[in-house]
Amino acid sequence: MDANILKGKWLQLKGSIREKWGQLTDDDVDTVEGSAERLVGKIQERYGYAKQRAEDEVDAFLARYGTTTP
Repeated sequence: MDANILKGKWLQLKGSIREKWGQLTDDDVDTVEGSAERLVGKIQERYGYAKQRAEDEVDAFLARYGTTTP
């Protein structure tokens, strides 16, 4: 996962992230600050997902919005 990709589009994606992962609070999303690793961690925390599942969901989300990871 390339952290710079998410940071570059963070402001544009915040609303979509809130829609996709509705259990994340506004504070959760604000503390992520564009960090893919923090987003994965918050998804794990709120949804009880394993790290791999959370990473897969974030990767799929980024691919959907025209953002790719290496």
